[in-house]
Amino acid sequence: MLEYILMIVPVAFVVGSVYYAYKTVSSGKRTRKRAVLSQIAAFAAVSVVCLVTAMTVFAAPEAAESAPESLNLGISMIAAALATGLSGIGGGLAVGGAAPAAIGATSEDPKAFGKALIFVALGEGVALYGLLVSILIISKV
Repeated sequence: MLEYILMIVPVAFVVGSVYYAYKTVSSGKRTRKRAVLSQIAAFAAVSVVCLVTAMTVFAAPEAAESAPESLNLGISMIAAALATGLSGIGGGLAVGGAAPAAIGATSEDPKAFGKALIFVALGEGVALYGLLVSILIISKV
Protein backbone atom coordinates (compact mmCIF):
# COMPACT_ATOMS: atom_id res chain seq x y z
CA MET A 1 0.00 0.00 0.00
CA LEU A 2 2.85 2.39 0.86
CA GLU A 3 4.44 1.74 -2.54
CA TYR A 4 1.31 2.92 -4.32
CA ILE A 5 1.10 6.06 -2.22
CA LEU A 6 4.76 6.85 -2.92
CA MET A 7 4.14 6.43 -6.65
CA ILE A 8 1.06 8.67 -6.62
CA VAL A 9 2.58 11.55 -4.59
CA PRO A 10 5.05 12.77 -7.29
CA VAL A 11 2.36 12.59 -9.96
CA ALA A 12 -0.02 14.57 -7.76
CA PHE A 13 2.63 17.26 -7.17
CA VAL A 14 3.34 17.61 -10.87
CA VAL A 15 -0.32 17.63 -11.95
CA GLY A 16 -1.21 20.08 -9.19
CA SER A 17 1.59 22.47 -10.07
CA VAL A 18 0.73 22.38 -13.78
CA TYR A 19 -2.92 23.09 -12.96
CA TYR A 20 -1.93 25.96 -10.64
CA ALA A 21 0.40 27.42 -13.26
CA TYR A 22 -2.30 27.19 -15.93
CA LYS A 23 -4.88 28.91 -13.73
CA THR A 24 -2.38 31.57 -12.67
CA VAL A 25 -1.28 32.46 -16.20
CA SER A 26 -4.75 32.24 -17.76
CA SER A 27 -6.21 34.61 -15.16
CA GLY A 28 -4.54 37.44 -17.08
CA LYS A 29 -2.76 38.92 -14.11
CA ARG A 30 0.97 39.46 -14.12
CA THR A 31 1.65 36.47 -11.91
CA ARG A 32 3.91 34.41 -14.14
CA LYS A 33 6.59 34.61 -11.48
CA ARG A 34 4.28 32.74 -9.10
CA ALA A 35 3.64 30.10 -11.76
CA VAL A 36 7.36 29.53 -12.28
CA LEU A 37 7.96 29.39 -8.53
CA SER A 38 5.19 26.80 -8.17
CA GLN A 39 6.84 24.68 -10.87
CA ILE A 40 10.19 24.90 -9.08
CA ALA A 41 8.56 24.00 -5.76
CA ALA A 42 6.83 21.00 -7.32
CA PHE A 43 10.12 19.85 -8.86
CA ALA A 44 11.83 20.13 -5.49
CA ALA A 45 9.04 18.22 -3.76
CA VAL A 46 9.10 15.43 -6.34
CA SER A 47 12.89 15.21 -6.07
CA VAL A 48 12.75 14.94 -2.29
CA VAL A 49 10.02 12.29 -2.39
CA CYS A 50 11.92 10.22 -4.96
CA LEU A 51 15.22 10.43 -3.06
CA VAL A 52 13.60 9.60 0.28
CA THR A 53 11.81 6.65 -1.30
CA ALA A 54 15.08 5.30 -2.67
CA MET A 55 16.79 5.70 0.69
CA THR A 56 14.04 3.89 2.56
CA VAL A 57 14.02 1.03 0.07
CA PHE A 58 17.77 0.55 0.45
CA ALA A 59 17.48 0.71 4.23
CA ALA A 60 15.34 -2.45 4.25
CA PRO A 61 17.18 -5.49 5.66
CA GLU A 62 16.44 -7.74 2.68
CA ALA A 63 18.02 -5.24 0.32
CA ALA A 64 21.17 -4.91 2.42
CA GLU A 65 23.07 -7.54 0.42
CA SER A 66 22.66 -5.84 -2.95
CA ALA A 67 22.50 -2.26 -1.67
CA PRO A 68 26.02 -1.05 -2.60
CA GLU A 69 25.80 -2.13 -6.24
CA SER A 70 22.27 -0.93 -6.80
CA LEU A 71 22.90 2.28 -4.87
CA ASN A 72 25.90 3.03 -7.09
CA LEU A 73 23.77 2.35 -10.14
CA GLY A 74 21.00 4.63 -8.88
CA ILE A 75 23.34 7.48 -8.00
CA SER A 76 25.12 7.22 -11.34
CA MET A 77 21.79 7.35 -13.17
CA ILE A 78 20.80 10.44 -11.16
CA ALA A 79 24.16 12.02 -12.02
CA ALA A 80 23.68 11.25 -15.72
CA ALA A 81 20.16 12.70 -15.64
CA LEU A 82 21.35 15.85 -13.89
CA ALA A 83 24.22 16.29 -16.37
CA THR A 84 21.87 16.01 -19.33
CA GLY A 85 19.03 18.02 -17.83
CA LEU A 86 21.01 20.92 -16.44
CA SER A 87 23.17 21.25 -19.53
CA GLY A 88 20.02 21.16 -21.67
CA ILE A 89 18.50 23.96 -19.60
CA GLY A 90 21.71 25.98 -19.81
CA GLY A 91 22.00 25.43 -23.53
CA GLY A 92 18.38 26.44 -24.01
CA LEU A 93 18.91 29.64 -22.07
CA ALA A 94 22.03 30.42 -24.08
CA VAL A 95 20.37 29.77 -27.43
CA GLY A 96 17.26 31.64 -26.29
CA GLY A 97 19.35 34.74 -25.72
CA ALA A 98 21.76 34.40 -28.64
CA ALA A 99 19.38 33.43 -31.45
CA PRO A 100 17.20 36.58 -31.40
CA ALA A 101 20.33 38.73 -31.23
CA ALA A 102 21.80 36.81 -34.16
CA ILE A 103 18.62 37.29 -36.19
CA GLY A 104 18.65 41.02 -35.40
CA ALA A 105 22.32 41.36 -36.33
CA THR A 106 21.75 39.45 -39.57
CA SER A 107 18.79 41.63 -40.51
CA GLU A 108 20.90 44.76 -40.09
CA ASP A 109 24.06 43.40 -41.74
CA PRO A 110 23.86 40.16 -43.75
CA LYS A 111 27.66 39.77 -43.50
CA ALA A 112 27.33 39.20 -39.72
CA PHE A 113 25.54 35.87 -40.23
CA GLY A 114 28.66 33.71 -39.81
CA LYS A 115 29.77 35.47 -36.63
CA ALA A 116 26.29 35.33 -35.14
CA LEU A 117 25.91 31.66 -35.97
CA ILE A 118 29.04 30.86 -33.98
CA PHE A 119 27.52 32.27 -30.81
CA VAL A 120 24.34 30.25 -31.26
CA ALA A 121 26.37 27.10 -31.87
CA LEU A 122 28.38 27.69 -28.68
CA GLY A 123 25.16 27.60 -26.68
CA GLU A 124 24.12 24.35 -28.33
CA GLY A 125 27.55 22.91 -27.60
CA VAL A 126 26.90 23.16 -23.87
CA ALA A 127 23.96 20.79 -24.19
CA LEU A 128 26.00 18.37 -26.30
CA TYR A 129 28.78 18.32 -23.71
CA GLY A 130 26.26 17.46 -21.01
CA LEU A 131 24.92 14.62 -23.15
CA LEU A 132 28.43 13.28 -23.71
CA VAL A 133 29.20 13.41 -20.00
CA SER A 134 26.04 11.48 -19.22
CA ILE A 135 26.92 8.86 -21.83
CA LEU A 136 30.35 8.48 -20.22
CA ILE A 137 28.78 8.13 -16.77
CA ILE A 138 26.36 5.47 -17.97
CA SER A 139 29.10 3.56 -19.80
CA LYS A 140 31.21 3.32 -16.61
CA VAL A 141 28.42 1.56 -14.70
